[in-house]
Amino acid sequence: MQGLHLTADLHDCHCESRWLVDADTLGAACVARAEAAGLQVVGQLFHAFPDTPRGPGGVTATVLLAESHLCVHTWPEQRGVTIDVYVCNFGADHSAKAKALLSALESLFMPGGVERHALQRGEVGALIA
Repeated sequence: MQGLHLTADLHDCHCESRWLVDADTLGAACVARAEAAGLQVVGQLFHAFPDTPRGPGGVTATVLLAESHLCVHTWPEQRGVTIDVYVCNFGADHSAKAKALLSALESLFMPGGVERHALQRGEVGALIA
């Protein structure tokens, strides 16, 4: 269970609107960036939400990785995005790949502000009673 869990909340994104509302376009970008970071994609699901009175609906893009997962959620009416990357480090340390993936996605959205968090999960050989 040992691994690295990264999250980022992106605010005031200056990217093209399609990155916030087009599930297929965003999903393809997530897959491409995960592979470019050296992670193995084993599944994917992209979902567009309907428009609301506040504006266009957002997108959830989930990419299942052999190393764990990537989830991206967009809020186009707020020009905001949340990103969640988790890699388990059971067979090898994938931390650098997770950081590269997060950085590549942040660059895509061109945020005016970012809140980042990192959680080191578990310890090698640790058991919980």
